[in-house]
Amino acid sequence: MSTFVPSGKEIDRKWFVIDASGQTLGRLATKAASVLSGKLNPQYVPYLDTGDHVIVINAEKVRLTGLKADSKVYRRYTGFLGGLREESYTRLINRRPERVLEEAIKGMLPKTKLGRRMASKLKVYRGDQHPHQAQQPVEMKIA
Repeated sequence: MSTFVPSGKEIDRKWFVIDASGQTLGRLATKAASVLSGKLNPQYVPYLDTGDHVIVINAEKVRLTGLKADSKVYRRYTGFLGGLREESYTRLINRRPERVLEEAIKGMLPKTKLGRRMASKLKVYRGDQHPHQAQQPVEMKIA
């Protein structure tokens, strides 16, 4: 008897919806990252993208615990000399709340071509509407 090894064509991908309202940022991000990477899938192998699609709605209603909302800073580099840009969490959550969740979830995925392919299955939306009704997503509860 040999071990079953899935190929990329045999993987059946599902769609999940996660409601971020009232959820803690880190706990939501770990759950979404494990679904994207396929670690909850019984067919999981570390060298293939066996994960499912994740839709996160109500991104502006995610919360942080403690004093992190005042002290958390997001940094990015433009590529030019002196191009380090910093933005506080409170300003970024008001301007682009999707970006906060995307960075948290993508930071928990591998930093390789495979990780970028996993991250492409993540969709984050500001409100409670999303354009993926045709995929018949299943709501995922986070305790």
